[in-house]
Amino acid sequence: MASLTVPNHYLPTLLCSHTPNYTSSPNLTLPSNSQFFGLKLSHSSFSSTPSSSPFKISIFAKVNKGSKPPNFTLKDQTGKNVSLSNFKGKPIVVYFYPADETPGCTKQACAFRDSYEKFKKAGAVVIGISGDDPSSHKAFASKYRLPFTLLSDEGNKVRKEWGVPGDFFGALPGRETYVIDKNGVVQLVYNNQFQPEKHIDETLKLLQSL
Repeated sequence: MASLTVPNHYLPTLLCSHTPNYTSSPNLTLPSNSQFFGLKLSHSSFSSTPSSSPFKISIFAKVNKGSKPPNFTLKDQTGKNVSLSNFKGKPIVVYFYPADETPGCTKQACAFRDSYEKFKKAGAVVIGISGDDPSSHKAFASKYRLPFTLLSDEGNKVRKEWGVPGDFFGALPGRETYVIDKNGVVQLVYNNQFQPEKHIDETLKLLQSL
């Protein structure tokens, strides 16, 4: 379980596009078990008035460290069906990203590309997954010379099955990376939307310790 702490005075700004009926009231009280797009709110209430007390959001994912993720079969950038089980016995890096050709996702993909030899040296397979179709992935991989597999999760079925959390209360698809060891067990779950290159650093650090 990962936690994200947001000061109280940021919440009205983040929520306004999703909760227009609450803006007319200075205070919004939520039950302690309220949920917004898969994010569980662990603070019972908040006010639009700034406060020194932080508002804490806990993110719960279905695939966690120590678990075995469900298998999937998706089309790659060439239209070929690829299953997670195809790579049994090898370390696997599966990273979910919002979309092809966006600034952060391009930066992240190119960082994986630039460190690809290090991943190969560790014996690891790198797989990127987004909701884009195979033709989009093909163009994206070709333009940036990406040497690894990109899979098309149209409809975000696998993203939902794995429980990849969205950001900004579901407005933005989450950027989450999983490292699976050769026994099929998740050893790392790393979520960082705004520092895409950090995914590569954290992933390599973990792989080199396996």
